[in-house]
Order: sequence, then structure tokens, then C-alpha cells
Amino acid sequence: MSQSGYFEIVQLEDGDFALQPAGGKKDHLVKISFGEEAKAFLGEDDVVVARAMIQAAIQAVSALRDEAVKRKKQVEAPKILH
Repeated sequence: MSQSGYFEIVQLEDGDFALQPAGGKKDHLVKISFGEEAKAFLGEDDVVVARAMIQAAIQAVSALRDEAVKRKKQVEAPKILH
């Protein structure tokens, strides 16, 4: 994973879209491929749909991470005995 925390959405040579660490590193975190029928339907709007799909994935992962941190804190919270 990127040390800088910055990512970029790029269109690959084969027309797929990928989320990767900024700065030219080629380790794709997410890759989206549209089938021929979807490509024909979307036309030039494929980038808009790919961006929305990646943003939704980032939000979902963030929510899952936040929930995991919350659960971990609950488990690690010291028990107070009176």
C-alpha cells in the first residue's frame, strides 16, 4: 500500500480502469473491466461509472475499517470492577 496515502484512477492500455498508488507505481488496488455490451452502452461515460464504482468501494472499505476499529476498542476496553 502507498506510504503517501494518495491514489489515482487510471485508464489502462486495454481500456480497463484501475485504482493505484499515485506516482506511477503499477500495483492496482482495484481494477474494473467492462464487457463489450456495457462499453457500447456507456460510450465515453465509462470513466464516470468506473469512478463512481471505485468511490463506492472506498466508502464501503472505510466503513468496514471503522467498524472493525470500533469492535476492537470495545474488546480492548478495560473492565471496571466495583
